Amino acid sequence: MNKLKKTLGIFWMLLGPSSIIFLFMQAFEKVGLAAAGVERTNTALQWGIILFIFIPISAGLVIFGYYAFKGEYDQLPGVDE
Repeated sequence: MNKLKKTLGIFWMLLGPSSIIFLFMQAFEKVGLAAAGVERTNTALQWGIILFIFIPISAGLVIFGYYAFKGEYDQLPGVDE
């Protein structure tokens, strides 16, 4: 089980930055496709809010993955192996 936790730790550390990169690519694409004027402003505002919310979530994934990889979750309280 500990090996699975370490493997998933690597997965979480890679998932965080890759999800943010994907979201930025989507944001640039969607804002670029929006018509000029109010529609473009609204689209940019929506994607700004989305990115503002998901960047800390992504950072949390990286931190969680780091601790899982380092073995901080190997012995959890109340779990007898």
